Amino acid sequence: MNLLFLCTGNSCRSQMAEGWAREFSKTHPAIRLTALSAGLEAHGLNPRAVRAMGVHGVDISNQTSDSLNDRMLEQADLVITVCSQADANCPLIPPGKEKLHIPFPDPANASGTDEEIDALFNDVCLQIRDRLYTLLPTLGKRSPE
Repeated sequence: MNLLFLCTGNSCRSQMAEGWAREFSKTHPAIRLTALSAGLEAHGLNPRAVRAMGVHGVDISNQTSDSLNDRMLEQADLVITVCSQADANCPLIPPGKEKLHIPFPDPANASGTDEEIDALFNDVCLQIRDRLYTLLPTLGKRSPE
């Protein structure tokens, strides 16, 4: 199953979701999943998202921040929006494709000390992991053998 994680700027939440999905597919090779992420715009990969994922052993530093395009939508079996703006503004999904909305707080909007902001990034990172690690095994069962 080809997953496409979509958010506003493809800098934090969708990037972390892509990273967790890739990590899941490495540790569960029998469940055939591929993952990409995109944004309605490309705002660049947020270094705090990279750091938060790295704390948990997942390297997303080589992922790129990309704007959504028609080819991505065509290749995706499932589009997962991770923020309300992306959900509301997602282009028309091609026939035969599914869309699922799983919103997460935007850590890029956090304010406070560096420690408080990093703590929010870590919290959102773990929320994404926990939700995806519940969801992904069920998606893998729908993948073609």
